[in-house]
Amino acid sequence: MKVMFTPKEFTRLLELVHLGMRTVEGRQGDVGPHVERYVEIEQKLYELATPLGCADLVDVGSDGLLGPSERLLNDERMAKIAGDYDNDTFWHELVTRMADRDLATDQARQSMLGNGGPAIDADARLRKLEDAYWDEFEKNDLANVILLRGGRG
Repeated sequence: MKVMFTPKEFTRLLELVHLGMRTVEGRQGDVGPHVERYVEIEQKLYELATPLGCADLVDVGSDGLLGPSERLLNDERMAKIAGDYDNDTFWHELVTRMADRDLATDQARQSMLGNGGPAIDADARLRKLEDAYWDEFEKNDLANVILLRGGRG
């Protein structure tokens, strides 16, 4: 198979590789359990950078592997995309985990009371909890969040 790229197209592909590897590595860096799966293809693409006019986007690391250059690592557009992703992930995880916690508490409370009432529609209740958290965070950000250390909220 033969694929042709302009330098502009290959630059965008290298940006995707950088952002993709950043996602795969997560906060663990290049030692994460999923990194090994993608290193070979990452290296193949970085090896093509010089012949395709993108040598300034790749450097040789201390381990001898090719990686994103300082230019790519410090690119404002890449930082904005990564920051937006991190922010979006934070809020979605926060809302989801808090709603899941509250639903589990509601279900446990209903079970302990044993009042024989109608079962909780878990999906509908979860959506309602998530919507309430989204409304709160959109209005107040984290201003009303209180962390109880060592306690159960």
